[in-house]
Amino acid sequence: MKEITIAARIDSIPAVTDFVDEQLDQLNASRKVHIQIAVAIDEIFSNIAKFSYGPEGGEATVRVDTESDPAAVVISFIDNGTPFDPLSEEDPDLTLEAEERDIGGLGIYLVKKSMDGVYYEYKDGQNILTIRKLIG
Repeated sequence: MKEITIAARIDSIPAVTDFVDEQLDQLNASRKVHIQIAVAIDEIFSNIAKFSYGPEGGEATVRVDTESDPAAVVISFIDNGTPFDPLSEEDPDLTLEAEERDIGGLGIYLVKKSMDGVYYEYKDGQNILTIRKLIG
């Protein structure tokens, strides 16, 4: 397991993506997996940066672990901000025209659709959002 703790700010997203990419390279993950996970990182980390903390800000930890049989990468995003389960939100109605849909929710919907598992828990004062992606 590898992890990085970094300021929960939008401008930290490239560093988080680079950190995770290094782990994916060691696993020989495909380019498609790299891209799907980069999109998920952008969505999840930007939500933490925008919504978890007030103006004083805070930090977030990104933890990367692996599973075998089947081969998968498991990435957890951990913050001490306001409790919020993005998975509890209703999926957007994609049958509606874009201007008829409520704002928000599309990014996390895309994460749920592109990952092989997305889980949330609030434990010990921490939001923990975990994504799992098969790499084999």
